[in-house]
Amino acid sequence: MLGTPGIWWIDLQIDGVRKGSLAKHHPRLPQPGSVIASSLTSPIDALYLAVIFDPIFTASYPSTRLVHRVSLFQAMLRAFSYPRVTPPQGVDLIDLQTLLLKHPNRAVVVFPECTTTNGRGILPFSPSLLTVPPRAKIFPINLRYTTADITTPIPGGYLTFIWNLLSQPTHCIRVRIAESVYNNPQDPTSPLRNYPSQASTPDDTASSSDTLLGSDEGDGMSAGEIRVLDKVADALARLGRVKRVGLGVREKVDFVKVWARQRRRQ
Repeated sequence: MLGTPGIWWIDLQIDGVRKGSLAKHHPRLPQPGSVIASSLTSPIDALYLAVIFDPIFTASYPSTRLVHRVSLFQAMLRAFSYPRVTPPQGVDLIDLQTLLLKHPNRAVVVFPECTTTNGRGILPFSPSLLTVPPRAKIFPINLRYTTADITTPIPGGYLTFIWNLLSQPTHCIRVRIAESVYNNPQDPTSPLRNYPSQASTPDDTASSSDTLLGSDEGDGMSAGEIRVLDKVADALARLGRVKRVGLGVREKVDFVKVWARQRRRQ
């Protein structure tokens, strides 16, 4: 399936695993009941994950800890869609713990940045990962492309993407998988960092309706919960050899509006 559009070469590396010994280290790969926290730069991301792991795909938003389930085709289309701060009206929202309980034989994919990027930075995360059960493994996965012209950081670029995809005979995917992370807000092993655009309150509870549906990014997050998101975000940044940035979905919405106005004037 991946070979049809010319994606013939996949460079896969896993933290702590030497090349050629992957068969001996299956526990270091996402398994049913685990969560994949993936970067999002191209519609090929969802296609690759579907082929390799056969997961359930979800859509996350910076304003809520809940997600809604999407199909593979919808996950690919979201790479072309305009960023959203809040979920569309009428969609069925669910937390990741409940979703995993309903589908114990599947892994679940989360795109915590909530929108596509150009692969040169890690955006602030949605709090949706904070609803992962404490014993479920979270696997940060970073995907990069050579050449990078099949990324879709600007919404609506269907024709440009197809042209770039088919105009070259081959493309390479660089896949990096980090060691698993657990949603354990009480773990003090990693230092607390200033999480971009997010505030914290000392008396947060994960099941509170105020934290499940906050009015802004990071509302109601405790210091321990920020540490959990930091671990995953730091892992993605390290895997992609990029830095974390403070510009999130709201800033991208503003950028896209300005970009669209300038394009109409041309």
